[in-house]
Amino acid sequence: MTVPHEMQVVEITRPGEADVLQPARRPVPAPGAGQILIRVAYAGVNRPDVLQRQGNYAPPPGASELPGLECAGHVAAVGAGVTRWQVGDAVCALLPGGGYAEYALTPAEHALPVPEGLSLAEAACLPETCFTVWSNVVTRGGLQAGERFLVHGGSSGIGTTAIQIAGALGARVWATAGTDEKCAACARLGAHAINYREQDFVEALRAEGGADLILDMVGGDYVARNIKAMADDGRLVFIAFLGGSKITLNLAPVMMRRLTITGSTLRPQSDLAKARIAEELRAHVWPMVAAGKLRPVMEAEFPLDQAAAAHAHMEAGDHIGKIVLRVGE
Repeated sequence: MTVPHEMQVVEITRPGEADVLQPARRPVPAPGAGQILIRVAYAGVNRPDVLQRQGNYAPPPGASELPGLECAGHVAAVGAGVTRWQVGDAVCALLPGGGYAEYALTPAEHALPVPEGLSLAEAACLPETCFTVWSNVVTRGGLQAGERFLVHGGSSGIGTTAIQIAGALGARVWATAGTDEKCAACARLGAHAINYREQDFVEALRAEGGADLILDMVGGDYVARNIKAMADDGRLVFIAFLGGSKITLNLAPVMMRRLTITGSTLRPQSDLAKARIAEELRAHVWPMVAAGKLRPVMEAEFPLDQAAAAHAHMEAGDHIGKIVLRVGE
């Protein structure tokens, strides 16, 4: 595979609204030891990309300042010491940054094979959501078969993935969403859907005995409501705080009912930690895909040079599932 010297990218020209995303030309990076260079076919668009564009989510040291945390494509070059991948292999990968480009670097251990039967566009929807859901719902949250699981934002990329993984693990799943259309999408994936504009999720879960595990990306005033919705010994895991990060909380119910509150962000974790998650996905989640129990829900596709439109579409809040950028073939 011939690798050019320059590539098309989309860069953040300054912190701001979606229109600060602009096409540009950059040198193609060379893989270092333990890295692979991917010729990007599709790149996922995620909420952290929006936060980075706004100036609220800086890339980790040494990472590309270009947005883009996941992609699918083909290995274009390998760095020293890489034995798992060869040039031409079809992969999808978690990226430290740089996905809004024709070529992207990532540690070789953060890439996974494109599952059989999935297009490259669908494969680009997997890494960020699967890494996030598995590490928070299963590893951190400890979800077990038969437990009651509630995910907020059920129609999002994270939500649609969480519903399917939890269902494949044998959990009973509830999901909140804000429209009947989004609730119907959650229901088709196997969740008991709750339109939070019309129904109180606290009452719905308490009627079932309470949630054993809640995955929350809202924060704010949802925190106290989540605690009321939890079963004794329940767990609450935060992955974002779209409703605010600062709250006043009564700790008495947490202590008396033996509740666990935790959370994580994926991007700042070490390369080793992400490599371990990748191996767990290879062992446990990729077989779900092969068995048809997990399928990416992809809502929209935009060309790379229309990344600004993709961000505007995400921020409008009407999408169901994932949004991707079409970069190459």
